[in-house]
Amino acid sequence: MAVSAKEVKQLRDRTGAGPLDCKKALEQHNGDMEAAAEYLREKALRDGVKLQGKGRSANEGVIGNYVHFDNRLAVIVEINCETDFVAATDQFKAFAKDIAMHIANMNPSYVKREDVPEEIVQAETRRQLERALDEGKPERIAEKIVAGRMNKWYEEIALLEQSFIKNDDKTISQYLQETVAEVGETIHIGRFQRFAIGDGG
Repeated sequence: MAVSAKEVKQLRDRTGAGPLDCKKALEQHNGDMEAAAEYLREKALRDGVKLQGKGRSANEGVIGNYVHFDNRLAVIVEINCETDFVAATDQFKAFAKDIAMHIANMNPSYVKREDVPEEIVQAETRRQLERALDEGKPERIAEKIVAGRMNKWYEEIALLEQSFIKNDDKTISQYLQETVAEVGETIHIGRFQRFAIGDGG
């Protein structure tokens, strides 16, 4: 079916995808804007995963920062990419700013679940198992319950598994993969530090 330039622009504004991709998506989905947008979102995630998986070095980047309006809370975060060209783009800087703001509000302890020290994971697993057994669950069932609760726990403490504060339909990991696909480079979220008045004891 024929797709108008207005429809292509509307989908571009909504998804940030290129004009050719938007045109193809609309054609493939018979002009259905919702279906085309969902297709492009999933494509961006797939493309982002492929790029991230290539093991390319990311030695450029920026320090993202966020300071709360009352100056009592601030975050700095290292966001890495492959080239200084991408690091200088508004899109990359906006991503870094978003991540810093998210950290300020959601207060994760680690970037990803693999960063959590094993002794902390083991202690939390024991705590959740004891809790399930105290609730009267049989041991076989309790172990399954613990697995689900541990995933919830990771969602609370690991940045990449948290729901993005500006759009809770996606996780930070999904937002990262979408941005990777859009800029065409590997992106890593590195170290971060959150400062709040009163937290230092």
